[in-house]
Amino acid sequence: MLACDFFHVDCAVTLKRIYVFFVMEVPTRYVHILGTTTNPDGPWTTQQARNLLMDLGDRAEDFGFLIRDRAGQFTTSFDAVFSGVGIGVVKIPPRYPRANCYAVRFVGTIRREATDRLLVINEHQLRAVLNSYMSHYNRRRPHRARQLTPPQPDRPVPRSSCTSVRRQPILGGLINEYEPIAA
Repeated sequence: MLACDFFHVDCAVTLKRIYVFFVMEVPTRYVHILGTTTNPDGPWTTQQARNLLMDLGDRAEDFGFLIRDRAGQFTTSFDAVFSGVGIGVVKIPPRYPRANCYAVRFVGTIRREATDRLLVINEHQLRAVLNSYMSHYNRRRPHRARQLTPPQPDRPVPRSSCTSVRRQPILGGLINEYEPIAA
């Protein structure tokens, strides 16, 4: 199952709203940031869906359906991209965002942990922040739904019996990662 949505970040200099399009692999909680734009129209969103399917490759067959809202950016051509590889598209009921709870939860998480704590200067800076945060989120951040393991850990997960830890600041100290120190 996949879940997709947009969230926005306001640029402090240009006073423009930048939209971030993402897709989450629900079973693993792995998140793909597909792109950022100030104008998320149907053709742009459709192209991002094609790019995602190319990145997934043969793994696209593992997903049965995609949950999305009823926003105007999700056109019939967007749905056709997923239908073409056998992924059914499920639209949530009108005015019921809880039906896409995984995406909504991720939006709250990224806002609390990163974007609400920064002054975003431009789209380039936002992409750099998102790349750094997504590396943390997908490789290091513990997820309660996964027994405190990251979606794709890049090193062994520390045991709770560890007594010495080292702190690694991420995003200039906005987020901290902790790892055990060999005794």
